[in-house]
Amino acid sequence: MIRCLMEAARISLVAAMAAPALITAHGAAPQMSPAAPPSTVIALPPETLGDLALARQEYIQAIADYEQIPHKSAAVWNKIGIAYHHLFAYKIARIDYEHALRMRPDFPQALNNLGAVYYAKKKYGKAEKYYRKSLSLDPNDAAVYSNLAVAYFAQAKVPQGVEAIRAAFDLDPNIFSTDSPQLVSSALPARERAEQDFCVARLFAQAGNFREAINYLRRALNEGFTDQKKILQDHTLASLRATPEFAALMSEQKLQKR
Repeated sequence: MIRCLMEAARISLVAAMAAPALITAHGAAPQMSPAAPPSTVIALPPETLGDLALARQEYIQAIADYEQIPHKSAAVWNKIGIAYHHLFAYKIARIDYEHALRMRPDFPQALNNLGAVYYAKKKYGKAEKYYRKSLSLDPNDAAVYSNLAVAYFAQAKVPQGVEAIRAAFDLDPNIFSTDSPQLVSSALPARERAEQDFCVARLFAQAGNFREAINYLRRALNEGFTDQKKILQDHTLASLRATPEFAALMSEQKLQKR
């Protein structure tokens, strides 16, 4: 009770200090009309608070908010798994995704996220299995195709990886620069990532988006892509090679046209 009274007094004092002082000609404060009652504060439900914390990457807070929900849905268990996943608590994340899937076996996002757990544990074949199962339920999810491509590249399945990248790009050309809050993305080691970024550069060049093609080509080179023949002779990059930006990149990387 004392703490509540002190807090109320503190708030009143702060409000009083913030209010402008009105002085009459006689030096006294004028009579003020009664203040209107404060507007009702609407408390957000725990799931909404958790979603906001998750979007702000405040994963511990997100977990705390989601745990306040008495009867958790499959979607909530998936979100709790995502939060633990980002904290690298893969075992707990896996348990939460599996809990979500027991409640809803046809949950493509949870299947993708479970695949991402196995990818993080370097079980690439198992990750591929879950990504493919997710896509069997939702074949139009570009982000899952992107994850599948990563799993293929990690297994040195380059042709399959290229096809998965193409499928992701066809569904959403912006997929490589956006993130979905409901999906956990996988990441490649530098060498495989360089190969993937080169493939993305080719796709952007074919689409006529030279700015993004140059960006991804630069990324590939910075990550260790060393096949100069592919860069200087690949027919899909022919139009890109005619641009001043490509010449500048070649100069920057000290590569010479052949």
